[in-house]
Amino acid sequence: MQGAGNDFVVIDAKNNRTNWNELAIKMCDRHYGIGADGLLLSLPSKTGDFKMRIFNADGSESAVCGNGLRCLVSHYLTNPNWGNLSEVTVETSVGLRTAKIRRQKNNPIEIQVNMGEPQIGLKQIPVNKLNDCKTLDIISLMNTTVAVNNQKLLLSLVSVGNPHAVHFIDYRVNDFPLVDLGSKVEQHRLFPDETNFEVVRVIDENNLEARVWERGVGETLACGSGACAIMVAGNLLGKLDKKAKMHLPGGVLKVEWNYGINNNIYLSGPAETVFRGEW
Repeated sequence: MQGAGNDFVVIDAKNNRTNWNELAIKMCDRHYGIGADGLLLSLPSKTGDFKMRIFNADGSESAVCGNGLRCLVSHYLTNPNWGNLSEVTVETSVGLRTAKIRRQKNNPIEIQVNMGEPQIGLKQIPVNKLNDCKTLDIISLMNTTVAVNNQKLLLSLVSVGNPHAVHFIDYRVNDFPLVDLGSKVEQHRLFPDETNFEVVRVIDENNLEARVWERGVGETLACGSGACAIMVAGNLLGKLDKKAKMHLPGGVLKVEWNYGINNNIYLSGPAETVFRGEW
């Protein structure tokens, strides 16, 4: 399945037991496997309609994934065996997530996921305090400078169940050397658990373009939790309104943050099955 080009192998794993870390590495290999950014598992849940686990292409397990969540929800809601549902709850390692399906005439279905409340405090974002990195409070977390390849990058640090570092630029994101700097930011000593990295150019308060370097994967065509982190950072820095379209290489994601109301952030976009097969 894919959501805005962010692609996943999806498995109904309720009757399967295996080493998912190793299987993810084999399946996600784009030359010798199926090829994917990650492996999604659908499992039984006692608190939600089903449970999601996600493993990155390098075999590491991620806490949450916005596009993966939308893909799994689409798989669940469009399966005729589960009836004509319009809303489900999904158990993740960071809590329950609610998702709705929007059926549009002559258009792909759209899935909206409540990604919960983003975290911007030091207790929720794993960072190491360094002499060259000021990380003392929320304000400094929105303006943290790190040095990579003799370049200083101003980062905004946000957690959406997983850590993100957002870097705003004033030129085309295609011109940013993400391939050269992405892994350096991901594995910077500031981040003990490593981090996802987004490069963003604000077009106007409701539109932006972005590229994403995902932790454990590399550059991807889109990232749902990354889009949410961008919204939070852009809103707190006064760059974005509460609703915005994220123009990513793989497509457009829509994000809304009800900051000051219930503080939940909502991610919307298409999700579809590309093909089915057996392993």
